[in-house]
Amino acid sequence: MSHTSGVRQAQKQKTRQALLDAALGLLEEQSLSSLGLREVTRAVGVAPTAFYRHFRSTADLGVALVEEALGSLHPMIRTTMAPAEDDDERIGRAVELIARHVAAHPAHVRFVARERHGGVQPVRRAIREQLARFAEEVKAELAEDASAAGWSEADLRMLAGLYVDQMLITASLFLETLDAPEEERRRAVETARRQLRLIGVGRAHWLD
Repeated sequence: MSHTSGVRQAQKQKTRQALLDAALGLLEEQSLSSLGLREVTRAVGVAPTAFYRHFRSTADLGVALVEEALGSLHPMIRTTMAPAEDDDERIGRAVELIARHVAAHPAHVRFVARERHGGVQPVRRAIREQLARFAEEVKAELAEDASAAGWSEADLRMLAGLYVDQMLITASLFLETLDAPEEERRRAVETARRQLRLIGVGRAHWLD
């Protein structure tokens, strides 16, 4: 690659990221279905026609935001479910990782929470596919646990889906209390722990 083409490619990537960042900022106050591409390009300072060099539509941009928001989380999901000395240690680790992620990426968490059931079908599908991948990864971790002996594939998949759904609920809870007083944040953490513990209790007695 020549120096000129390398610089051009770097500039193209920079503009693409600027469009993603601007859209994410604008989506703090509105849904993707109401977002206009001219709003995004105006925020970046490029012509509307420049948008189409990076995305086919605002729905296409939304799918890219889903990948940005969720695509990098697969290692974290596997870490939350990795073997531990006991359930409390695993729960504590999961809650801490989720809290840390929400604090670092609140706009991404808010975007996924809003658009998971939003009006843009390709984005809903992209989120659903990412969550299905999370569930399969959680299922694989659960299957390695000795307590999974005797569980059917269908039941392990159901349990994995419960854990993934609960992680999303926990992330939304932490998002709501992000700027709350310390006591309220502590209550949110304790609620998250208890909810995950409840799933663990059901899991322990499922085959009874």
